[in-house]
Amino acid sequence: MEASFGPTFSSSAAKAESSTTYKQHRRTPSSSSTLTYSPRDDDDGMPPIGTPRRSDSAISIRSLHSESNMSLRSTFSLHEEEEDAEPQVFAEPPSVKLCCQLCCSVFKDPVITTCLTLARACLLPDKCPVDAAKLTVVVNNIAVAEQIGELFIHCKYGCRVASGSPGAYEVDPLGCPFTIKLSCRKEHEANCDYRPVRCPNNPSCPPLLTMNLEAHLKECEHIKCPHSKYGCTFIGNQDTYETHLEVCKFEGLKEFLQQTDDRFHEMQLALSQKDQDIAFLRSMLGKLSEKLDQLEKNLELKFDMLDENQSKLSEDLMEFRRDASMLNDELSHINARLNMGILGSYDPQQIFKCKGTFVGHQGPVWCLCVYSTGDLLFSGSSDKTIKVWDTCTTYKCQKTLEGHDGIVLALCIQGNKLYSGSADCTIIVWDIQTLQKVNTIRAHDNPVCTLVSSHNMLFSGSLKAIKVWDIVGTELKLKKELTGLNHWVRALVASQNHLYSGSYQTIKVYVFFLFAAHNLSIVASVNLIHIVWDIESKEQVRTLTGHVGTVYALAVISTPDQTKVFSASYDRSLRVWSMDNMICTQTLLRHQGSVTALAVSRGRLFSGAVDSTVKDVWTCSSLRSKHS
Repeated sequence: MEASFGPTFSSSAAKAESSTTYKQHRRTPSSSSTLTYSPRDDDDGMPPIGTPRRSDSAISIRSLHSESNMSLRSTFSLHEEEEDAEPQVFAEPPSVKLCCQLCCSVFKDPVITTCLTLARACLLPDKCPVDAAKLTVVVNNIAVAEQIGELFIHCKYGCRVASGSPGAYEVDPLGCPFTIKLSCRKEHEANCDYRPVRCPNNPSCPPLLTMNLEAHLKECEHIKCPHSKYGCTFIGNQDTYETHLEVCKFEGLKEFLQQTDDRFHEMQLALSQKDQDIAFLRSMLGKLSEKLDQLEKNLELKFDMLDENQSKLSEDLMEFRRDASMLNDELSHINARLNMGILGSYDPQQIFKCKGTFVGHQGPVWCLCVYSTGDLLFSGSSDKTIKVWDTCTTYKCQKTLEGHDGIVLALCIQGNKLYSGSADCTIIVWDIQTLQKVNTIRAHDNPVCTLVSSHNMLFSGSLKAIKVWDIVGTELKLKKELTGLNHWVRALVASQNHLYSGSYQTIKVYVFFLFAAHNLSIVASVNLIHIVWDIESKEQVRTLTGHVGTVYALAVISTPDQTKVFSASYDRSLRVWSMDNMICTQTLLRHQGSVTALAVSRGRLFSGAVDSTVKDVWTCSSLRSKHS
């Protein structure tokens, strides 16, 4: 709302009443019956007092009892120790424009606000009582304040409490007869002859008026010797006082006593100065202590940073040594193969390179899944989202799928449906065409770690359990639960009529439709080893060594001429293995964290890692993806 500056007041009219600000008027005897004012509506078009108007912008919030220069106090400060309200008996009823529309009192410190003015001569309300708009002071209304200062009132020492009207005042015919301008009130009342005073000699003397004080002092019987503070006990009237001074033993020592007082006063000043110096020194000591504490904290922080940097350097050195050891082992392995004559010829088409990086997740990437029909890549992360990447044209994130309340741990595609498993123990079904969520299933009592589909069935792995679901449209119907596993089911592979599950040191093989577990095959749990098995005989064929950390994921790319196996590890590397001679042909070090997930499509390999990125590793187009 815009500021409303209220009606226009003519200060010249008020000034015309008197040529001087300090002019006083003696009231006539007929004025003795004047009571506290009642505002009169003497202006045309003025609404009743009870109706607030936006044109009135003077709001009373404090007393206008100022000095002759009419200095206005702060419009917002209301001191608790403010003096009690003084009586105001106006010589003539003030204009209604100078009165509050709520309490009908003359404004005190009038101001202009951003809203309708109202109201009270005591406090500024927080909100307008008409439209509840917030009130904000714009500026002091000096024009109205000057007009109010020109109003004539009776001296407060010429007023008394009206009989039968508590809180109201009337003119006291025995009091001060003067009427003065409101702006000059303080000056007059400070020197008014009718101002009550106390006898300076003895508070027990009866109350006096200022005009009677001089006569009282001449007759007062309680005048003390000026040397009473030194021990003189004289008390008398004016006549005996003068006689006493002639014989007072302290009068002769007056100069000495005065010098003693002066010296004592100087000592007090010096002591006060010393106290101030001590306080200053204590303040400086406190500041120095604070600076010392801050320096100690900064020093401790720097030591902590130094320790942290030293620890980081130690970790980097250990990592460097580990990488160097891995490279030495690989070189030794290659040399041994060369000496055995089984490495084979170099084929530049077998070199895999990193084509690009997909960046967007806010946490580690735990799973990947490829929808080859639409060249889409799905990635699940600790940030509870699934991102959909275009791997053919724009290479950008097409959409972020949100719906899980926990880390996304597993992804699987069946037909045109995407299935996601999460630490929130649910499986969500997504329509790939619309990229919308179509169903949510409470699948397990624990996080869903892995998903795989085959024969129109979905298999989900969790803690010591595998559940088999029939896929019916967007619904999942629980068909069977496989138990008896020894730990978390970390991996599931469906191939032909068999389901393979991987958990701690164990691979179990299930036959579709029977779901009967074959004999257990024990897998070594050493980080550096992954083992090649013969599916038909269930026998171990070869142990492949090279990684220096846990192997998290495997993927296969196959052509009629060759088969490549990719392994992802905690050591941040990807290794390429040739299944022709069971050796590592390439090590890829492009991630800044552990490599946790792999996916293949049309001869391309995608890797996800704890560094929150997905890498696109590619080779020649003649290679094709082999589903495993």
